[in-house]
Amino acid sequence: MHLSNDLRDQLKTPLGNLIRDNDPNKENIIKKNSTESIIITVGDRTTENLLQLGIKPQIQIVDGLEKRSKRVVPTDDKTNTKLFCKNPPGEITAESMKVIQEAFSTEPPVRILVDGEEDLLVIPVCIYAPENAVVMYGQPNEGLVIVTVTPEIRAKVQKILDAMN
Repeated sequence: MHLSNDLRDQLKTPLGNLIRDNDPNKENIIKKNSTESIIITVGDRTTENLLQLGIKPQIQIVDGLEKRSKRVVPTDDKTNTKLFCKNPPGEITAESMKVIQEAFSTEPPVRILVDGEEDLLVIPVCIYAPENAVVMYGQPNEGLVIVTVTPEIRAKVQKILDAMN
């Protein structure tokens, strides 16, 4: 499934609450949102930032890139289950959707290593995550987006997925 230009513009609007990079309360907001929920991170920097705060996301989706430059997200131990998928930029593959579904039935923590780009995988994550799970991802050059999975969010992302061709 490919992302059209119309959908690309639509996705520039955060799916949840945007916490600006320069917000002095950013750390407290992140910790407050991660106390009692399943946490899923999409993105290398987002995953690394949460690990540095002592928060271990149950599912971590990374591609080893940040703004197209190579980077390595440290893992805090060797017990992570690692899953792999291919997902080219601007697409959501059936393989990546299957791996995300598998991650939700695997003992956490799970790290999904994406060959390609993980940005759009926020969409299937919001579809397959349990209700009230918290999905965190970076909004380029702006900050962190925190999305609580609700039926309304699921319907919104399903509509986006359905519009992809």
